[in-house]
Amino acid sequence: MRRLWMMMVSLVLSAPLWAQDLRVLTWQEMIPPDAPPVKLITAPIHNLSQMADTLSVESAPAAHQLAPHAPVVKSLDGERVRLPGYIVPLEVSEEGRVTEFLLVPYFGACIHVPPPPPNQIVHVTSELGVKVDELYQPYWIEGPMQVKSSTSELADAGYQMEADKILVYELPDQ
Repeated sequence: MRRLWMMMVSLVLSAPLWAQDLRVLTWQEMIPPDAPPVKLITAPIHNLSQMADTLSVESAPAAHQLAPHAPVVKSLDGERVRLPGYIVPLEVSEEGRVTEFLLVPYFGACIHVPPPPPNQIVHVTSELGVKVDELYQPYWIEGPMQVKSSTSELADAGYQMEADKILVYELPDQ
């Protein structure tokens, strides 16, 4: 009995260590400090009243990506992170769940304005996926970050992630 109690106490005391493995990452931290500045276009170029079907494909040609060779932060490779952002769907399952997407720092990126630089885009895959009803809904994505580039029809990404969790965005407890 004493051994069982000691094991339970050990597990409870080590639980905060598991939580420390997850880093809440900001988009700014994904840009090397010595990288040249890039002016992001964060004002959407569209009329929100025309967004009835949020997952429909836009008919306009894709805009050119900003700073296509922007450097990444290599030390993020392998780090477990929690990053907030907006989902730009790339693949949707038969059940209507987005299983592959670009995570971007602001609404409308890659669709309505030129895509941000690759160091501001994460290519995310998720086995379960997430039901996305509104593209303007931000999400928290959790998982191991890979410093690995990828290319899609919409933009080049400087990072990749296999999502462990996809949660509706809420501010962390202060």
